Amino acid sequence: MSWASPEDISLSTSLATYLDKKILVLLRDGRKLLGLLRSFDQFANVVLEGACERIIVGDLYCDIPLGLYVIRGENVVLIGELDLEKEELPPHMTRVSTAEIKRVSTLTLVLIYAYTALLYVGMFILWAHS
Repeated sequence: MSWASPEDISLSTSLATYLDKKILVLLRDGRKLLGLLRSFDQFANVVLEGACERIIVGDLYCDIPLGLYVIRGENVVLIGELDLEKEELPPHMTRVSTAEIKRVSTLTLVLIYAYTALLYVGMFILWAHS
C-alpha cells in the first residue's frame, strides 16, 4: 500500500498516476531501472519495489535484481509506465547471465576505445602530412 494515493495528490503531479504500477526509470548515467513505483516526492525522488537494473548490449540483456531501491531525483532523466499487456523486449533479444553481460559489455567498451584511438591516429597522420 502506498502512503499517498492519486486522490491525495494534486492533479498536476503526473507521477501520482504511476503509483503501484511497473515503471522504467532512466538515470543520468544511462542505467535503466524497472520496478513498482511505491512512493515519490516533489523532487522526483522515487522508491521502487522489486527493482532490477536492465543491462542491454546489442541483442543481449540481463536483469540484475536490486530489491527495494531509492533513487535520488537529480539522477532521474525519464520515468515511464510499462505496458504489461505488451512484451517488454523484442523477440530477437536473448537473456543472459550477469557474468556474460559484464563480459560482453567490457569487450564492447574495449572495441569502442580501440576504434576511437585508431580514428585519432588517422586524424593525426592526415594533419601531419598536410
